[in-house]
Amino acid sequence: MVEITAGPLAAEATPADGGRDLATHLTEIALALQGQQGEQDTMDAIVHTAVGTIPGAAHAGIMTVVGKKEIRTVATTGELPCAVDQAQFDTAQGPCLTALFDEKIVSVPDVVHDERWPAFGRKAAEFEVGSMLSFQLYVQGEDLGALNLYASEPNAFDDESRHVGSLFAGHAAIALASAQERRELSAAVETRDLIGQAKGILMERHKLSADQAFTVLVRASQHTNVKLRDIAEQLTTTGQLPGAER
Repeated sequence: MVEITAGPLAAEATPADGGRDLATHLTEIALALQGQQGEQDTMDAIVHTAVGTIPGAAHAGIMTVVGKKEIRTVATTGELPCAVDQAQFDTAQGPCLTALFDEKIVSVPDVVHDERWPAFGRKAAEFEVGSMLSFQLYVQGEDLGALNLYASEPNAFDDESRHVGSLFAGHAAIALASAQERRELSAAVETRDLIGQAKGILMERHKLSADQAFTVLVRASQHTNVKLRDIAEQLTTTGQLPGAER
């Protein structure tokens, strides 16, 4: 189960007023999303903001696939998206999965009676979900993401919902990509620092040069089939070099 704590952005995400320009409103949303602290904060902000921005949306969630294998619901506005997504996992079918793998926009006016996913529809009848609208957020190699919207009554999403939702999903995808890039850069810096510390330990302990110490780490990684970063972390944490006996 995914626990979500609504941040201040959720309260700010109100639909554009009649005289307010949609583009300006979405630009403000994009700036707010990109100002989040991390990837999870960004995803949490996306789902809460989507409910306040896209007409008809009562709940929202983000579903991801890592390596086209591990499918997870990573952010929601409540319990309903988790339950509906689990029904899709159990039946291996549904609009969110279709949005992840096949189509950029999937509209479901009547969830229970939609003939595209009969097994999912039967399980969805247990929940108070009448209609759904899903948008593909990104495709990065074998990693996929989709933004999913839920409403309790059928036919809750109209052409305006699809138009606004499509624009919103574009801004959300950019914000999420930026957050992912920051995470990857942070991880790269941390890995570099760990390897540097591990090299320093070997250099001092065995009077090696920097290149020789790095070679020792690489060989330990190859002999033990353990990532170089993990080798370095274990050495800096425990003082022991995996595979040192070799």
